[in-house]
Amino acid sequence: MNITVTKPFVPPFGEFQTYLQGVWEREWFTNNGPLVNELELKLKEKLDVDHLLFLSNGTIALQIAIRALDLQGEIITTPFSYVATTSSIVWERCKPVMVDIDVDTLNIDPSKIEQAITPKTTAILATHVFGNPCDVEAIELVAKKYGLSVIYDAAHAFGTRYKERSLLAYGDIATCSFHATKLFHTIEGGAVTTSNPEILKNMAMMRNFGHSSLTEFGGVGVNGKNSEVHAAMGLTNLKYLEDILAVRKELCDYYKSSLTDLPIVFQKIAPDTEYNNAYFPVIFESEAMLLHVIEALNLNNVYPRRYFYPSLSELPYVHDQSSPISEDISRRILCLPLYHTLSREEVDMICRLVKRSIRY
Repeated sequence: MNITVTKPFVPPFGEFQTYLQGVWEREWFTNNGPLVNELELKLKEKLDVDHLLFLSNGTIALQIAIRALDLQGEIITTPFSYVATTSSIVWERCKPVMVDIDVDTLNIDPSKIEQAITPKTTAILATHVFGNPCDVEAIELVAKKYGLSVIYDAAHAFGTRYKERSLLAYGDIATCSFHATKLFHTIEGGAVTTSNPEILKNMAMMRNFGHSSLTEFGGVGVNGKNSEVHAAMGLTNLKYLEDILAVRKELCDYYKSSLTDLPIVFQKIAPDTEYNNAYFPVIFESEAMLLHVIEALNLNNVYPRRYFYPSLSELPYVHDQSSPISEDISRRILCLPLYHTLSREEVDMICRLVKRSIRY
């Protein structure tokens, strides 16, 4: 049996089936159905955010956020994230300007943002890497000083709270992914959150082809909606969120206690944070050591992932934007398996293999 880097949380089928029965009876599969509305309301309540829209995925969430803020020119962003963060900027015909990361938190280094600002800069798009909060206060100060919009790619941040607020409550817009690999998922899905009702209205129009009414269009839009079936999975999974978070914390704590006294480094989590333990990243001394560990794990049917590799500053469509810290970390970081049904015995085996590989 393979141990992969992650597996989706699978709720009791009967509970999911109950929601599906209602979908079948109503014959209402998409187009802002009752389950989509129910999920949006429950997510707003759970996350304590002002406004939330359920979307088809986390990438369209980023694209809609950029469009809703009417961003053009240059967007300051992080080189250490999943490729969708950068590709969404490029897709919307803006230029990503890479600002290197903090070596401890792995988030964009706010002390380096100001020197990257030019007259063409319109926004900052920062990622809460692995669900670890960015320095939101420092970023807000810079953004206000220069009149910049702030978008947070919070794809990994569902369930993380910073200073007793959901991470999705920060920025002009925050985006989230509900892909099956995430700790809370709707199979495929995503969301945008905002505290600004006008931005919400604009994004709601954009996700539905630009419709402002059945017969009128307020602007250009896309098909960013999601279905009743995906909402049904979200409503089923949401009931188990506290258990999901508790199990992940227990597994991550167990990993750390088992990997002490090794030449490895863990990501530093921001203070005042209730962390969601979205991933379990380990930073090795060298890429050679990392590759040796991967080889040993793969030989035993364990498949970690090099999140995030390569550094986005090395993408072929991002030119001449060296980010030495991100590029170095990306070569040495590995996410070990982490999911709800992973057992302590399996963690023990993974840790034994890691130790053996390092000490070989």
